[in-house]
Amino acid sequence: MKRLLVDVNVLLDAALVRSPHSESAVKIWAVVEGGRVAGYVPAHGVTTLFYLLARVRGAVAARRAIGDLLSVFKVAAVDHAVIQRALTLSWKDFEDAICAAAAEAAGCDLIVTRDPLGFKGSPVPSVDPATALALLAQGGGPGRVAERASGYAVKRRSGHGRTGGVSNRA
Repeated sequence: MKRLLVDVNVLLDAALVRSPHSESAVKIWAVVEGGRVAGYVPAHGVTTLFYLLARVRGAVAARRAIGDLLSVFKVAAVDHAVIQRALTLSWKDFEDAICAAAAEAAGCDLIVTRDPLGFKGSPVPSVDPATALALLAQGGGPGRVAERASGYAVKRRSGHGRTGGVSNRA
């Protein structure tokens, strides 16, 4: 089964229905909930999500949302080894480095984020939600999805094929 680590920004887009990104984010959530892929959230992301959701909707709603999240997504551990690995990436954005290291440790095939360029040099390919949905629609095993995503990431780094994370309206 394919494994996706879903970044906090995508989960917030789904939970808070943040336009224009919510449509693709909700579809990613639905693919995970439907069992087509295994979805992971980095452990540190759970506390970040709670904090941000509580600020917008209150603590009771945030607890309910985290309960819903945990009924659908698995938690990618953030432990000593993951933090040590993140340090070796030497990225400016340490939170992104931890996400990448957690995705690698959890055996994820893709990182789904609205900021794939922030994951340059990641041990796990990163794509925006619309691209992840397109890759998943193409089918194939986990290796094929990661292989196609790696090709996409190379295109993005050279400035071609950029989607900017904008969802297609159906």
